[in-house]
Amino acid sequence: MDQTVLGIDVSKKKFDIALLISGKIKNKGFTNSKEGFKSLLEWLVRHNVHKVHACLEATGTYGEGLAEFLYEAGHTVSIVNPARIRGFAQSELIRTKNDRVDAGLIARFCEAMRPAPWTPAAPEIKRLQALVRRMDALVGMRTQELNRLDIANFAVGKSIRDHIAYLDQEIAKVKELMREGINKDPDLRKKRDLLVTIPGIGETTVSIVLAELNAFRTFDTIQQVVAFVGLVPKEKESGSSVKGRPRICKIGSARVRTALYMPALVAIRHNPVILAFHARLKAKGKNGKVIVCAIMKKLLHIMFGILKNNKPFIPDFPAVTP
Repeated sequence: MDQTVLGIDVSKKKFDIALLISGKIKNKGFTNSKEGFKSLLEWLVRHNVHKVHACLEATGTYGEGLAEFLYEAGHTVSIVNPARIRGFAQSELIRTKNDRVDAGLIARFCEAMRPAPWTPAAPEIKRLQALVRRMDALVGMRTQELNRLDIANFAVGKSIRDHIAYLDQEIAKVKELMREGINKDPDLRKKRDLLVTIPGIGETTVSIVLAELNAFRTFDTIQQVVAFVGLVPKEKESGSSVKGRPRICKIGSARVRTALYMPALVAIRHNPVILAFHARLKAKGKNGKVIVCAIMKKLLHIMFGILKNNKPFIPDFPAVTP
């Protein structure tokens, strides 16, 4: 028997739900807090619902607490890419947008598509994710301050430089916490030590990749990894008159794509496998952006292959075991 579907639209302070039963929707709003989570379960029981397939969008940290609460309470939970929900909304020709409408849309999407169940990351991964995202925020603030320094009046120059120095210290502290966290976990430490043998890949990049890809624990194939990161080619071609340039779809982890960009440039100069790959692409007339994106994808293949084969990088090592 199919589970009852629960669509959830989450924001910082509240979440709206749409309970889909026999084609009819019941709506309700709750505070985004532990008290609100408990109230949701009580509300479900009052409607004689004891097991749901809950679905919500992957929209940062706002929905993580609720997703974990429902998972631990024994419900099935799916967290889906917002782009899939937008595409489903377009198929329904929906023009109205508010929290209740969005919750109902997510419920209908869940009923129609039955997205894959989600499993919470292990505590060590969640800790690493928090540190990686904190570092990302600090680096962003440092970049903003550097941009301000270029055009700042002399009256505020010292303040900006002092703040940059402080941010440098905080970034270094967070990186050290990331390193310590990985060292304390045998599985993460082993994977880190294997991945840093790849020329062009450093500890910071590895930390980001392990955190955002759940240490590769939830992926069975490299195709799944590439799709999750958003490096799948997107073609635009129809008949004989429409033939656009292929692009990467970018529906995936922007943080991982950003983390792989500079290593891809470094690998072109220092990684023998990437050097040969770069030469082949250049000989085919590929442009710079296409080549860099292809190298980012190649690096993912190499990482996945190394971890699957449990061996460090060597120049003639196969990317993925057949």
